[in-house]
Amino acid sequence: MTTKELREVEPFVAMESLREALAGVGIVLPSLRVDPASPALKLVELGRVRADVAARLAEALQQGVHQ
Repeated sequence: MTTKELREVEPFVAMESLREALAGVGIVLPSLRVDPASPALKLVELGRVRADVAARLAEALQQGVHQ
């Protein structure tokens, strides 16, 4: 995707895409949501997670890089 295309991504679409990708590797971010306070910025909040969830997320990302 180009930089312009990335800026035009809808936050709800991005959030659901991320939720599905994380679920595919067994990770749930319970606080994942679109930030309602800044709609113009199109922010997606990842929220806080337990340390074990953060470690699993890091592991999943590292495995993806090594594929």
